[in-house]
Amino acid sequence: MFKRGALKGALLAALAGAGIARAQAQTPAAPAPARKRFLVHVTTGPQDPTKAALAFLVAATALKQGHAVTLFLAGEGVRLLSAEALASVEGQGTGRLSAHLAEILAHGGRFALSGMSARARGLGEDLIAGRPAEFAQPDALVRLAVEADVVITY
Repeated sequence: MFKRGALKGALLAALAGAGIARAQAQTPAAPAPARKRFLVHVTTGPQDPTKAALAFLVAATALKQGHAVTLFLAGEGVRLLSAEALASVEGQGTGRLSAHLAEILAHGGRFALSGMSARARGLGEDLIAGRPAEFAQPDALVRLAVEADVVITY
């Protein structure tokens, strides 16, 4: 036999538990995060391997989370797609540039390279051959920045 106080306590606990369960059942699940458009503007080149690899790592991470990413490489950043940079650039704690490039390509990332920066450094079409990349002018950078939801610069 239950004592009157114990029965009342058990009944209140059961009702409270049901109320919590009902409230939890009525709480809508958090909506999936909206897909964002990222522009990662990279002017850092192989001379700063940690920062250069970090730029590619962040771009790859955003792509893996389902966002759209365009990397705009300008200044010394255009050198990052060269065979030499891909073979040697590894950041301290930020990984290998070539591994991040593979992830970017596997997840649909795109590249725009400053045509003026590439020409000034003697780099040509072989830099973008077979990649989702194109040479672009400053107006393309401005357009990409205006269209982006998020702009990150390295």
